[in-house]
Amino acid sequence: MTTKSKTQQAAKAKTKSPRPSKAAKPAQTKTTTSSIRTDALRRMLLERRQEVMKEIEELIGHRLSDDAQQRVDSVPDVGDQALLDSQRGRDISILEMRNRMRQSIDEALVRLDEGNYGICSDCGVEISEKRLKAVPFARRCVACQSKEELLEKIEQEEEQTS
Repeated sequence: MTTKSKTQQAAKAKTKSPRPSKAAKPAQTKTTTSSIRTDALRRMLLERRQEVMKEIEELIGHRLSDDAQQRVDSVPDVGDQALLDSQRGRDISILEMRNRMRQSIDEALVRLDEGNYGICSDCGVEISEKRLKAVPFARRCVACQSKEELLEKIEQEEEQTS
């Protein structure tokens, strides 16, 4: 073999040798970043869920202790009974709101497991972490949520004028 053909074969061998692709690193970095974000979002959701559960337990505990105290006290007059009924109604409303929030957080955890949490359901854009911290169960980005609320407002106004 001549020197020229050896050089050509060496050049071919170099071009055929597998090179680490540059695209592999960004994909790995993107996956790692995505995993870190997912873990942070999961922690945030679980912490918020824990806070809501604590509030629910406190409301239930408070309600139970109030009911027990009421049984011990003398028979309330009409005004006291009305106040107690009003407070009971308020507590039940708060309890229902907290329970709906807990359910929304549970749904958000399921979406996180499915891989579509933090993605706007309307436009597909990633929802900012700032918004997710404020509303952990948000399904829409701020822009799409604003549009939705505006449409709802217009529909309500049309219903009122009809």
